Amino acid sequence: MTIYDTSPHYGNGLSEVRLGTGLRRADRKKILISTKIGRVMETMPRPDAPRDETISPGFLGYFPHQPRFDYSYDGTMRSIEQSLLRMGLDRLDIVLIHDCDIWTHGAEKAPIRFKEAMDGAYRALDKLRNEKVISAIGVGVNESPTATKFAKAGDFDVTMLAGRYSLLVQNALDEFLPLAHEKKMGIMLAGVFNSGILATGAVPGARYDYAPASPEIMDRVRKIEAVCKAHGVSIRRAALQFSMSHPAVVSVVLGGVNPQEVRDNIVEGRERVPVGLWADLKAQGLLNPAAPTPSA
Repeated sequence: MTIYDTSPHYGNGLSEVRLGTGLRRADRKKILISTKIGRVMETMPRPDAPRDETISPGFLGYFPHQPRFDYSYDGTMRSIEQSLLRMGLDRLDIVLIHDCDIWTHGAEKAPIRFKEAMDGAYRALDKLRNEKVISAIGVGVNESPTATKFAKAGDFDVTMLAGRYSLLVQNALDEFLPLAHEKKMGIMLAGVFNSGILATGAVPGARYDYAPASPEIMDRVRKIEAVCKAHGVSIRRAALQFSMSHPAVVSVVLGGVNPQEVRDNIVEGRERVPVGLWADLKAQGLLNPAAPTPSA
């Protein structure tokens, strides 16, 4: 099965419309559709009001809708209805509570949003799951502690975790991934290249976590690259295959600017990586010793 992940947030609905257009010529039985709730799109644009919440990065190309955060029961139902209409579907495979975290809302408001999501969005999604409108429900965040908090609070099938378990960062290994494995919660890993630096290497302008990489991150990546080079492996291949090796991970979510990047990801995911590479990374303190790694 192929998973296509989208969200109302991506292009203010444009991503869902484009995906829906493609689905009209696809075999729906071979595809899983994952989308998200947390932002409702007001389709009649209004002048922007002052906003004090943390705003996620923008997108190149978007509908002129007015997005607003809403993790309530009614807001979730409205968001699902909008997503079904945009994609021309009558059911969804996976729906995630999106960006209900400190990264998006700030430390003061994040606990308020969490309560709103558990009291409202979670109840709505659980109802739709019981009614078979949705097959699986989960959370999509950029923070391991927040993912852990949600995993302990509800009965979730999946979690999409972005950027917190990669060849460069493994802080999800301490608590969240063992908990997810114990609860049989499937993990969809996003951001496995940490916004690009694990795909490009430590080149000028390399990005990490949506911003230019710091000197410390650049230095660490150069050291990882040196080990990869010694084994004849690209850092991109090592990053991709490492991310797929944890037993809780059921999918990696990869984007592509063009079709060639998609083809390259497939190749890099299949080509052999010498097991000695992982041992060398651990020996040099560049990889958590407890991290599972691919076998030969």
